[in-house]
This record gives sequence, structure tokens and C-alpha cells, in this order.
Amino acid sequence: MARYTGPVCRLCRREDSQLYLKGDRCFSTKCGYERRPYPPGQHGQGRRRRPSDYGQQLREKQKVKRMYGLMEKQFRGYYFRATRMKGVTGENLLQLLERRLDNAVLRMGFAASHAEARQLARHGHFTINGKRVDIPSYLVRVGDVIEVREKSRKVAKVVEAIAKSDRSPRPAWLEVDKDNFKGKVTALPARSDIAAEIDEQLIVELYSK
Repeated sequence: MARYTGPVCRLCRREDSQLYLKGDRCFSTKCGYERRPYPPGQHGQGRRRRPSDYGQQLREKQKVKRMYGLMEKQFRGYYFRATRMKGVTGENLLQLLERRLDNAVLRMGFAASHAEARQLARHGHFTINGKRVDIPSYLVRVGDVIEVREKSRKVAKVVEAIAKSDRSPRPAWLEVDKDNFKGKVTALPARSDIAAEIDEQLIVELYSK
């Protein structure tokens, strides 16, 4: 599947929001968004124009899509799946995104960024209920136990991420046992579990046109 391979700090500046796409760097003084808090490009330091309603909807969709490391086709698929679920479409969409294996791994503290979590999952470093899973988009369910494989517990990225995992809040829908390299999904993610500033209604309005 296609993926973005350009400079990720540029994405934070484009969305005027810190998306925490580079792990440790985002928490240091080297953070690109903190050093240059204006849009990329030769006109970036100019005066920001007030976006139209469509512009606001588009930027919110782009922000969430980039936050979870998805391309347009995949993100749109999640949206239409959310529309077929019971409940509020916007909250259903965020719940589906949160339930991705790579996101759950990140929230548990076994990876430093979404890109790193996706790579680790793709390389088969995790098991779910004892079975090796190498699909980053796998949707976890209540009761699933996610564990770092025995052979992967000395992988530098995993060890470093766990050592620094306390700096990020742990969502209530996950339980984590860092000493045993595993965690459990105790509930479906609720809207209140998502700390990022997201206005999902703007995304719904955009796709409803």
C-alpha cells in the first residue's frame, strides 16, 4: 500500500498542529513545528488567510488522516464503514482508527510513533491472543491480549519506547504490563479517551457533500 515518505515535520506545520509523528524528536527542542510554527513553502511566513468552511473541513480530515498515518483511500473506507455502524458516525470513525493494531501498540507504549508502530507490526513483532499478527490495520477487540513476541523483546526500538512510555497518558480502554511486554483491550475506545484536538463533525460534513 502507498504511504507518505516525505518530511513529516512539514505535515505538522501544514496542519498548524503538533501531530507527534517523529517520536522523541517531537518532545525535544528539535521539534520542527516548535521551531517553525508557520506553514511550509516560500509564502509560509505570510499572513494566514481565514479558511472557508470547506477549507476547515478539508484541513481537519487531512490532520486526522496524517495523525493515524493513512492514505486517502483507506481513510475513506473507514468513514463509510463508520456510517454503517450504529451510533454517531464521527465517533464511530475515531473508534475504528483507535482500534487499529498499530495504534493500540503505540498507545500501549511499545512504539514511539505511528510509523514505528506500523513497521513493527508489519514485521510481525506482536501477537494477539498468542497468534502472530503482521497486519497493522487489524482491528483489536475487547478481551484481546497484545504481546511483544519473545524473540522481539530485545529489539532496540521496543525497549526504548517502553522506557519512555510514561510521558504519554495511557487511555482507559487499555491495560498495560510493561514488565511482561503485554497489554489487554478492556473496552472499546470512547470519545473521551482521545486526547487529541479533533472535530470529527467537520469530517462528516466534508464526506456528506
